[in-house]
Amino acid sequence: MKLGEVYRRNIYGVIGTLVFHILLFSAFLLADVDIKGNVKEEEILIEFPAELLEPELNEPEPVEENQQQSPPEQTSNTRTNIASNQSATENTTTSTDDFFDDDYLKEVEAAKNLVSSVNKNLAKEVTDLSDIKMPVETTEGMDRDSIKNIIYAGESNIVYYLENRYHVSLPVPVYLTQGGGTVVVDIVVNRQGKVVEATARQNKSIRDKQIFAYATEAASRTVFNSDNSAPEPQKGTIQYTFVAQ
Repeated sequence: MKLGEVYRRNIYGVIGTLVFHILLFSAFLLADVDIKGNVKEEEILIEFPAELLEPELNEPEPVEENQQQSPPEQTSNTRTNIASNQSATENTTTSTDDFFDDDYLKEVEAAKNLVSSVNKNLAKEVTDLSDIKMPVETTEGMDRDSIKNIIYAGESNIVYYLENRYHVSLPVPVYLTQGGGTVVVDIVVNRQGKVVEATARQNKSIRDKQIFAYATEAASRTVFNSDNSAPEPQKGTIQYTFVAQ
């Protein structure tokens, strides 16, 4: 009986307590709080005004500035190197001029003029070969059968080959040069007996180059007998053996 009275007397308090705990538990769930009392963290978004962001977007990157400034630095270094080289060259020229006195420079200039004069004279001598007198072997008044194509047998000789033709006038240049050697000259002769073309063959064993000039000039002056039945033109050779003087 007493238990029933206690229950009836306190029934509302018990119900109120249960309702309170249910509400409290619901509040914890709504607040995302777990039973252990740990609060779940959420991301917090902070919005800044657009005026504060624009200056940062317009600022250029430091790396791009360095890259843009690199070419002027390289150009500056190149100009510095060129200037240094020019300065070194000027200094070298100045020191060389100071090292040699005026007398020495005059002697060098005189030597250059002498070499130039000698070269001109040598060129003039080669060019004026037509003025040089050569001994001439002639067959005037001789019997054709007694005329030979070998002149001066021995160390110095001249041998020509021109089919069915013989020489009328044959210059002899073999004693005009200081050097020696054998030169073969290819000739072209017309029917009147005149040499219209003469070309000396090269011979590497000959050091005196004037030998070729004398041989060519002598071959050009050679005259053969006239023959209207000869080939037009007719080719042949003249071989000169020069004796060193």
